[in-house]
Amino acid sequence: MEKRNSIVGGIILIGVGVLFLLMQLIPNFDELFNFGRHWPLLIILLGVLFLLGALMGTPQLAIPGCVISGIGLILYYQSITGNWTSWAYVWALIPGFVGIGLVLTDWLIPGKQGMTPDGMKLIVISAVMFMIFGSFFNGFSGIGRFWPFVLIVAGAWMLWQNRISVKEDKQVPDKSPSQEKE
Repeated sequence: MEKRNSIVGGIILIGVGVLFLLMQLIPNFDELFNFGRHWPLLIILLGVLFLLGALMGTPQLAIPGCVISGIGLILYYQSITGNWTSWAYVWALIPGFVGIGLVLTDWLIPGKQGMTPDGMKLIVISAVMFMIFGSFFNGFSGIGRFWPFVLIVAGAWMLWQNRISVKEDKQVPDKSPSQEKE
């Protein structure tokens, strides 16, 4: 496991070093790619390298890979559009990136299950927060007036989940070994 981590770390360092070396040796290299506007692509690339490390045998790298790539995508959107004020609500997507990383990690670990439900919950919570904060700060067309319904649906979903778990607890009888013999 440590060998794989050092391979991924080495690839990341070499890639970043080559990029900065090209910027120093080739005149106007940074203007070729307009780094002033496309700099978040470097963050996305770093996240993709983490995801490649996850696919190469270190599944736990999927979580930081998803978070770094997701934040890079947010920053790229903001850099291209100039909509930097969207950070007021778009940060709510970060727990969803963690959720995607948990689901991906769970899928990459053979025979080990259990993180997918938690990841899915984080994705749903993140989407609900994004819609609520987005409607507050951006006035999503069509959603702006109806954000209370998002709260109602989220609360009903939480109550429904609690009701299902209570039913499951009641259906499982507590039998001691002496009761099973009778």
